[in-house]
Amino acid sequence: MSSLDSPLSPSRPKSPWGRFDPYDSAEDQDKEYVGFATLPNQVHRKSVKKGFAFTLMVAGESGLGKSTLVNSLFLTDLYKDRKMLNAEERISQTVEITKHTLAIEEKGVKLKLTIVDTPGFGDAVNNTESWRAVVDYIDQQFEQYFRDESGLNRKNIQDNRVHCCVYFISPYGHGLRPMDVEFMKMLHEKVNIVPVLAKADSLTPLEVRKMKMKIREEIERFDINIYQFPECDSDEDEKFKLQHQELKDSIPFAVIGSNVQVESQGRRFRGRQYPWGVVEVENPAHSDFLKLRNMLVRTHMQDLKDVTRETHYENYRAQCIQNMTRMVVRERKRRSEDELNHQMITSDYILQCKLMLRRMQEVLERIQEQMRHGH
Repeated sequence: MSSLDSPLSPSRPKSPWGRFDPYDSAEDQDKEYVGFATLPNQVHRKSVKKGFAFTLMVAGESGLGKSTLVNSLFLTDLYKDRKMLNAEERISQTVEITKHTLAIEEKGVKLKLTIVDTPGFGDAVNNTESWRAVVDYIDQQFEQYFRDESGLNRKNIQDNRVHCCVYFISPYGHGLRPMDVEFMKMLHEKVNIVPVLAKADSLTPLEVRKMKMKIREEIERFDINIYQFPECDSDEDEKFKLQHQELKDSIPFAVIGSNVQVESQGRRFRGRQYPWGVVEVENPAHSDFLKLRNMLVRTHMQDLKDVTRETHYENYRAQCIQNMTRMVVRERKRRSEDELNHQMITSDYILQCKLMLRRMQEVLERIQEQMRHGH
């Protein structure tokens, strides 16, 4: 009997997904399998059909190239209708939150990208508590998600939680300023912070290295918890481990943004033209732009979402449940005290009534006694 006729080795039907079938190879055709190795492909197809959502917040004072970098990262122009403010208008402006939502599709994969900007941050003369509007916004998204999650329509929850905050550090100072430290300290337990050194082309390569080292030292000294890259598994290949270590060593990412096409030596690329030469945005020798984009989009977007869900949101959720429990306990205690007070008041009233009746009875007895003696 041939293997095709054997009841123990039935001909396995072809997968409708063709090349995605892990069993669809010549040497596997005569083997009998249950089929659960297709689970990753099932998850992949379901995820692609549903689409993905990612919310990126950019924060930092005006003039550090936030808008340009966002446009460069996602090859779009989100700020074409924005009105540019003069210096006087920026100083008087309060911190506000603006949202830009963009639907992007690449090779059949749909991404709903939300960019949250913080115009006005760091522009006032007194920047005390300029972080408050940002913290309130992040908490509002957590609160909305918590309500939706606790409601009836949990299948269609919109995830607007902030998954990452790219914080821009000025290259013109000497490390972190008090405003930078205060902002990151207030947010580091609520969102994944990725610090970037803005306008890196204003510094020499040596100055960039010194500035990075100083910022890393200050982040550690002030106990600021920035986004931590997950550790590599021991079975990862050496090339991947090397790339992973380069990413960790690049913090804060020294970035340059540009939406202008520059031509040099027969090549066209996004960059900046200077009297002394050109700066290429995507040249690793000039900028960490490619590393930042790869980290945000290609390699760690899902991890940023996982950390948001498993750490930052869970902390918020646990705090909410704890607060609700305290409220219930306080309400029960208040009700118990009210009932006890009511009982005490009632007991006191009954006692007063008894005393009054006794006095009235005594008065009545005296009157009766006087009446008898009078007769």
